[in-house]
Amino acid sequence: MLTAKNVKIAFLVFIIALPIIFPPPAGLTKEAAIITGIYLAAIAGLVSKPYPEPVIMLLAVALSCCVIARFDNSPVKSLDLLSGYASGTTWLVFSAFTLSAAFVTTGLGKRLAYGFILKFGSTTLRLGYVTALLDLMLSPATPSNTARAGGVVFPIINSIALVLGSTPDETPCKAGRFLMVNVYMVTKTTSYMFLTAFAGNALALQLMSDIFHIQISWAGWALAGVPLGLLMLALIPCMTYRLVRPEPEKLDNVKIGAEGLKALGPVSSKEKALIVIFLAALLGWIFSHDLGLNESAVAVIAMVAALLFNIISWNDVLQNRGGWNTLIWYGGIIGLSATLSKEGVFSWLAKAMSAHLTFLGSGNSTIVMIVLLGLMVRYLFASGGAYVAAMVPVLATVGLVAGTAPMLLALAILFSNSYGGSLTHYGGAAGPIIFAAGYNDIKSWWMAGTAITLVTFILHMTLGLPWWRFLLQHHLL
Repeated sequence: MLTAKNVKIAFLVFIIALPIIFPPPAGLTKEAAIITGIYLAAIAGLVSKPYPEPVIMLLAVALSCCVIARFDNSPVKSLDLLSGYASGTTWLVFSAFTLSAAFVTTGLGKRLAYGFILKFGSTTLRLGYVTALLDLMLSPATPSNTARAGGVVFPIINSIALVLGSTPDETPCKAGRFLMVNVYMVTKTTSYMFLTAFAGNALALQLMSDIFHIQISWAGWALAGVPLGLLMLALIPCMTYRLVRPEPEKLDNVKIGAEGLKALGPVSSKEKALIVIFLAALLGWIFSHDLGLNESAVAVIAMVAALLFNIISWNDVLQNRGGWNTLIWYGGIIGLSATLSKEGVFSWLAKAMSAHLTFLGSGNSTIVMIVLLGLMVRYLFASGGAYVAAMVPVLATVGLVAGTAPMLLALAILFSNSYGGSLTHYGGAAGPIIFAAGYNDIKSWWMAGTAITLVTFILHMTLGLPWWRFLLQHHLL
């Protein structure tokens, strides 16, 4: 029976079959060509999703192991495919996912939200800034922007929209449409401000290191991203407010905030302990090199501390599906990428591209072109992680061929992975959750997303590149 799922599976099989049937391109071994086909099929599978992401990546790793056994019979090379599960990147993201779940289970995320509403949320526009402040506070320890925006911020802001008399069916434009789209645009901005604010950041950096052989610390990433992100967070509520044009509305923020805090009760010992661990993790990430630790070790220590002090239980960790899914498919994609690098695929791709991209220079104009290309392609992806896995190696290789400054291009690409998701209502997993509330139409959402993406892009290309060059010259990255 011809179903959509069967069509997707047939397409993936077709991609894998091509390098098996046809001879490999000049400069690439048969083994490398087949593994590349498996990698491309895995990327296509992450986009089309005939199976969950972990299943797709485990299948890709298993098939690649079979290919290596057929051509090399090398157990060591097979272990390279599993190296992603020993990667610090994988465990950094998994540990941070676990820590972020504590903000939901302890109620600390809600407490922060109601506290900000009580202090600052007296108008509709101010609520937009409350959203930005809350997301910013949570982002360093919340690599799942879906959990951050969809699990903590969205439910509270949605309930406030109803309090203001804005309903999806009758009065969406009164306040709800502005508040909802603002939640999403804000989280796509905070996602690039910290290495641990979006799960795709660490993956993209790992993929980039296979090509450029660069490293960026947590503190270096924050120095590069936070100033630009703060500028955009100051602009986004005003921009969305003018584009969506809600009715100016005052609200009884004191009543809403006080009632919300009263319902939560006094601050629990678990919340206090979580605050301590959260601040300790931030300090650990900032001063990791001085402490003789890397960022991954700090994240694991923070996760273990949360377990030891019973802030979260092991059952909470087991139920954290996002963390486990990420652990499996990130480990797989990192292992495959490392294998492709050792097989010389990226070097071969760079040589092949160099014959056709001779018009590219090594200056900032090439960086602008590469990032703009990445943003245009972003419309095709409904998963930030899938976009990272598919496009980061390609964009980085183009930059390698052109001879652009590796660190500048890397930061430009790394940050655009996040804010590029603002373009559409499906650009990240939080988008469909917020859009499903029913307040927004596609036209207004895409208009706001396009405007914010373009402003962010211009800001990064005009102010970001000189700022990153300054940091690089002073060895701050």
